[in-house]
Amino acid sequence: MFDLIRLAIAFILILFLLRKKWNVGYVLITASGALSVLYLMKPYSILLVIKNALTAGITIKLLIALTFIRIFEFILRDKAILGNMMESMKGLFRNKKAVVISMPLLIGMLPSVGGAYFSAPMVDEATRDLSMTPEDKAFANYWFRHPWEFILPLYPGIILASVLTSIEVRIFIILNLSYAIAMFLVGLWGLREIRGRHSMLESVSRKGLWSFLPIIILLGLVIIWHMELYIALVVLVFMLIIYFRYPPGKTAEAFKYGLSWNVVVLIIGVMFFKEALEVSGAVGNISRFFYENNIPLMPILFFLPFLTGLLTGITVGFVGSTFPLIMNLTGSDPHAFTLAFASGIIGVLLSPVHVCLILTKEYFKADMWGIYKRTIPAAGAVLIVAVLEFLVI
Repeated sequence: MFDLIRLAIAFILILFLLRKKWNVGYVLITASGALSVLYLMKPYSILLVIKNALTAGITIKLLIALTFIRIFEFILRDKAILGNMMESMKGLFRNKKAVVISMPLLIGMLPSVGGAYFSAPMVDEATRDLSMTPEDKAFANYWFRHPWEFILPLYPGIILASVLTSIEVRIFIILNLSYAIAMFLVGLWGLREIRGRHSMLESVSRKGLWSFLPIIILLGLVIIWHMELYIALVVLVFMLIIYFRYPPGKTAEAFKYGLSWNVVVLIIGVMFFKEALEVSGAVGNISRFFYENNIPLMPILFFLPFLTGLLTGITVGFVGSTFPLIMNLTGSDPHAFTLAFASGIIGVLLSPVHVCLILTKEYFKADMWGIYKRTIPAAGAVLIVAVLEFLVI
């Protein structure tokens, strides 16, 4: 019970500082300090948080990925590739809503930390002639990259769930398909104010089609050749620098744009808070609280993965920490675990430490509560579908 109170205080602090327009990175660093005080962490534990956060492989990968995503964006804008790409999308789809959501859906196929920062400039470009608020743009970019997480076996969460429960990935995909469809449809409803069609193009130019080649190469490196995103981005950026024959001065300008102090602070803040939750024992204590107090099955299937997903902001985090406990209660019941999986992902979607949410908010300079006002009802609708499927089937 005390863990719930401590975590509530930490999350209230986060929301308060975000409302005060603090940089998200500094907010999470402050919240990490608050957790260390609330949990009376010893100096050794605090040093362990700092060490783990700064030396974790994901920290280095995230820093490289986000830096090179910014460099990639710089090149796309500098060479007018992004503009050509959006003009082609308008010609191919014409429907304005389809153009806006197409890039998050496409880039969402990349199971990458920080991928939302990659599609954000494309959504920004696609919405230039639309009267959309930063919060609407942020919702479109954030929401439409995540339906894949329910059904795409490129994502590690569904693979880990299959391994832990001995339920075939195929079964997870079939049972999760309704959640992915519901998420897509709910997202369309959330953007219902986008209406109209772009003017008909007689034909899409060859130049416009070639503008998609960098994206196709990146998808190929990640999906076909199984290259990690940060490595694929490094390879692609240097290919483009060589292809466009960037002089040293222009290359330096691109790298200066790519390496942003705000991005560094952001990554450090996310990792500090994640490690503070782990080292303090908050995540494990919450799981044990529900398990040891003999709470009925249905609330456990929702609250255990939901709260863990909310705390960690990572799918493999809630799967790895809660599914073994749920196994003791249900065995390998596919319907129980698909409800638990949906509940956990909804927690991840609403987590203030979810990297995609933080990056999207920062890119569009959107108000966090403004994003939540759109995301919470949409997530609630998906949860209703998950509960109904569990009760009926």
